[in-house]
Amino acid sequence: LPSEHRGSLQTDQASAGCFPLPYVQTRIFKIIVIGDSNVGKTCLTFRFCGGTFPDKTEATIGVDFREKTVEIEGERIKVQVWDTAGQERFRKSMVEHYYRNVHAVVFVYDVTKMTSFTNLKMWIEECNGHAVPPLVPKVLVGNKCDLKDLIQVPSSMALKFADAHNMLLFETSAKDPKESQNVESIFMCLACRLKAQKSLLYRCPRPQPADEGEA
Repeated sequence: LPSEHRGSLQTDQASAGCFPLPYVQTRIFKIIVIGDSNVGKTCLTFRFCGGTFPDKTEATIGVDFREKTVEIEGERIKVQVWDTAGQERFRKSMVEHYYRNVHAVVFVYDVTKMTSFTNLKMWIEECNGHAVPPLVPKVLVGNKCDLKDLIQVPSSMALKFADAHNMLLFETSAKDPKESQNVESIFMCLACRLKAQKSLLYRCPRPQPADEGEA
C-alpha cells in the first residue's frame, strides 16, 4: 500500500480487533527432470504446472524452472520443477546447478524411442556422480504413451529397470489431456514423500524484527 494509507489500515485493524496473521513458512521442493532431448520433459512440466500442453517447444538451453503451489494435508507447499537440457552442448555449464540441493529426481524416457531408454543408465550415472544422496526420491517416467502403435519400450522392460534402481514407474502422456491426473500424480507422489523428510527441505527465511541485529 502507499505510505499514506498504511497507518490508517493498521489503525482500522486494531480498532476492529484484528491482528496480523502469523508468518507461515512455505516449504519448497526442488524436483529436477532429466533425460534425453525430445522425450517430453518440458511438456510434462507444462502439463503439471499449468495444466496445458504447449503447441510448440524449443530445446531447453541450460535450465528452466516452473512452480506450482499444492496443498498436502492442509499445508501449502511450493513444488519447483527444474526442466533440464537433454543436449550435452547445453548442459556443460549448468549441470552443477541442476543437482545442487535437489530434493527429488524424475528420469524421463520416450516409450517410442528405445535409445532414450537405454541412455537412462548414463543419466543415472551422472546423477550419482554429483553425490545426490541415496535417500533422495527418484521416479521413472515413460512419456508419449498416446502413440500406442509406435511403442518400442514394453512396460515389462521398464518395470524391471525401475525395480532394479529402486524407482516407481509411471507411464503417461503429457499430450493427452485425459492423462493429466497421471502426470500430476508423478509430482504429487514425490511431494508427499518429501513432506515427511523435513531435514531435506528448504524453508523460506523468517523475517527478523527491524530492531534485531545480526547474530
